[in-house]
Amino acid sequence: MKNNPIIWSDYPDIDVIRVEDTYYMVSTTMHFMPGCVILRSYDLIHWEVATHVYEGLEDTPAQKLQGEEHIYGKGMWAASLRYHNEKFYICFVSNDTHKTYLFTASDINGPWKKQIIEGFYHDNSLLFDEDGRIYIIYGNTEIYITELNSDLTGPRLGGLNRIIVKDMQPHHLGYEGSHIYKINGKYYVFSIHMLKSKGRRTEACFVADSLEGEFTGGEVFDDDMGYHNSGVAQGGIVNTPDGKWYSILFQDHGAVGRIPVIIPLHLENDFPVFDKKAPEYIEVTSTRPGYEYKMLVGDDDFIYKLDQKGKVHLKDFWQWNHIPTEALWSVTEKPGTYRIHSGKTCPNLFYAVNTLTQRTMGPDCEAVVTLDGSELKDGDYAGLCFLISSYGFIALTKENGQSYLVMCARVVDDKSIFGNLIDNQPAVEYARIPVKGDKVTLKAYGNFVDNIDECQFYYKEGDRWNKLGITHSMVYKLDMFVGCRFGLFMYSTKKISGAAGFSQFRYNTLK
Repeated sequence: MKNNPIIWSDYPDIDVIRVEDTYYMVSTTMHFMPGCVILRSYDLIHWEVATHVYEGLEDTPAQKLQGEEHIYGKGMWAASLRYHNEKFYICFVSNDTHKTYLFTASDINGPWKKQIIEGFYHDNSLLFDEDGRIYIIYGNTEIYITELNSDLTGPRLGGLNRIIVKDMQPHHLGYEGSHIYKINGKYYVFSIHMLKSKGRRTEACFVADSLEGEFTGGEVFDDDMGYHNSGVAQGGIVNTPDGKWYSILFQDHGAVGRIPVIIPLHLENDFPVFDKKAPEYIEVTSTRPGYEYKMLVGDDDFIYKLDQKGKVHLKDFWQWNHIPTEALWSVTEKPGTYRIHSGKTCPNLFYAVNTLTQRTMGPDCEAVVTLDGSELKDGDYAGLCFLISSYGFIALTKENGQSYLVMCARVVDDKSIFGNLIDNQPAVEYARIPVKGDKVTLKAYGNFVDNIDECQFYYKEGDRWNKLGITHSMVYKLDMFVGCRFGLFMYSTKKISGAAGFSQFRYNTLK
């Protein structure tokens, strides 16, 4: 039975480390909050959420979805994860604030201290050298190394600053997503790459005896696992307690997103040699045999209690689309219900505040939820969606006091990877039926087998599920740059003050 890719869900731009018997993996979360997810494993195959580094990154109108401001396709990208002198370091840039952030903590669960590093370091990686000097590498096509000062607030005056790798070949994607390591006295830089001659992403590595010396190397891994010429690349390497080496990279899988793949490697004459093909099945000795992992996705009955500070912490698999508006959501107002109150008018789903999301999982999956729309106002929409550039949803809406169930979707140009860009146009309505009551049970189904990337929506009538609307095609685009997610949403198009309640959320992976 296959177990590689190791997670059939959107965890791109991976960096991975081991601290004693525990592996940690960080991934890009962009506009989702809480942000900067760190996963934990004891065998590199099975993973669970360890923590999120921040609740909200910056108090900006765009990160809070105020008006029609947003950070789709931006936010936190490609973090570097390191552990040095009993402290965790997370470093990344945010493409909306144009800042480089450094978070530090002595415990993986925090508290995390935030600071800014002067400069903007795209797809960076930190190196703590044995002589106490600290470096950051970064860039696209031209990979730079810059020495940082001891408190990591900016470049060290008079410190090393040079190009270490430069792509001179015809390419679609120059070297980027770099990760730097020092192993047995040599320096290794791993990068993603896409040559025009290859037409798919590959992994490259360059090695030097010193940071002032010449880095030499090239392509080290080129495989698509027989999947649509979708190359496996960009990520980190890590060794096990018994000295074996593995790399965790990602692979594009259509609308579900970019998913992690593990590949064995070894050093031969001080150069990394990857297995020629990513194995479909792999076993790695667990450092804690029998450990039971928390699910990366799951059900929720929305029964929560306040902590000592009077706050609620939702289950780890939930993230909001952008920073939530705290005053407009609750799970304690009506126990067993996630409630969203309307606080602004919106043209479409993109701008809905407090949309609560979970990643979709391949090969196919479904979500079921019960919706109470008794407090909706005319022009309100509340329901269950697949949140992606080409989104689709099923929702209750009201018009002249009458409740309707609708299925809507956004159609995008599938010829351009950049999409149609986020706009303020309403979704296309494909179906509408009147409903007598205000309480409905909804289902959203996603099929990601072989990049089919289709979704369907249903409502329950007695014991029977009825399909509503079309089978909608979802397309991964760079205007959002993330895989699609299930979302619970509510927004107003005419006036505020409405509310919606969601209960009995169920998540099923089907194959």
